[in-house]
Amino acid sequence: MQHRVRAVLLTPNDTMLLIKRIRPGIDPYWVIVGGKIEPTDAGPEEALLREVREEIAGEAQIVSHLHTIETATDHEDFYLATIEKWSFEDRTGPEFSQEGRGEYILEEIPLAADALDALNLLPQDFAAVLRDAVERGELLAAR
Repeated sequence: MQHRVRAVLLTPNDTMLLIKRIRPGIDPYWVIVGGKIEPTDAGPEEALLREVREEIAGEAQIVSHLHTIETATDHEDFYLATIEKWSFEDRTGPEFSQEGRGEYILEEIPLAADALDALNLLPQDFAAVLRDAVERGELLAAR
């Protein structure tokens, strides 16, 4: 079973950082920053902080666990975290240098239900959970 971790990263601008993926032959979609837990990671939270450093060259502070999605092949934990500074130009994740992976664009998205509704955020199961949390004001309250 593949174990992944993802971070809903809240910025000082009351936005969240998402990665827009553009791949040939597929409609654009957005994903939450994160990735696989590696054997060298001490645990899920350490893996999450490593992924944030690799993908956006930022240092995040984990606030809380938000949600888990489990299937027959995957276990995915979603966390709420804050971030003050990042540099997408300084990312170091191995996926960014692999040929044929398409484009990765870091975007700041307002913490608003209508902003989320305008995106094809994947996985869709989590997109619905995130939208509900945004609509209820839970993300800003947890900050």
